[in-house]
Amino acid sequence: MKAKNVSIQTLRRLPLYLHYLKSVKSETPTISATMLAEALGAGDVQVRKDLGSVSGNGRPKKGYVTEELIVDLEDYLGCNDRTPAVLIGAGNLGRALLSYNGFSDYGLEIVAAFDASDAVAGTKAGDKTVLPMSELKKVCEDRGAKLGIITVPAAGAQDACDKLVSCGVTAIWNFAPTVLKVPPEVLVENENLASSLAVLSKHLSENGAAR
Repeated sequence: MKAKNVSIQTLRRLPLYLHYLKSVKSETPTISATMLAEALGAGDVQVRKDLGSVSGNGRPKKGYVTEELIVDLEDYLGCNDRTPAVLIGAGNLGRALLSYNGFSDYGLEIVAAFDASDAVAGTKAGDKTVLPMSELKKVCEDRGAKLGIITVPAAGAQDACDKLVSCGVTAIWNFAPTVLKVPPEVLVENENLASSLAVLSKHLSENGAAR
């Protein structure tokens, strides 16, 4: 069922289901959409629809075999595939991402890191040596990288984006707090830390927790 398209909203929820199922698989051999919805505080109908869009193994009144549902979700999300990615910006955030081992659970492998600073290029970040930007194109071609991760300050994000696009990258995970301009065929997924912090701070303020 991997070829079936689902909405972006559903795609954002599927990893949450997968993570939870992996955490309970040993003690929960079967699970229903209702059980999953209750555990995650989600809507029953929405969870049932999401699971039905990626797995045909649900049984009326019995639900899903947990291990089978995990396999279906992993297959749809490409967890067993290998997606080579390159990262631009080996500052604190970039180095944190390079040190995170959980990406492999979802098939993502950061094959190389780059930085425009001569003082940073050549240093170690995790288990990788940070490379100069002059090597970006060759690495993208040699490693088949089509996904780029941007962890540079806002002022340099568009330039980093343009360089990635010129190297054939068609998907960009952007951590810089700025809007990137890309061709129609390039997908940008933004991780705006400032927006998330603003929402959390507003919640605390409205509930009297901020002082």
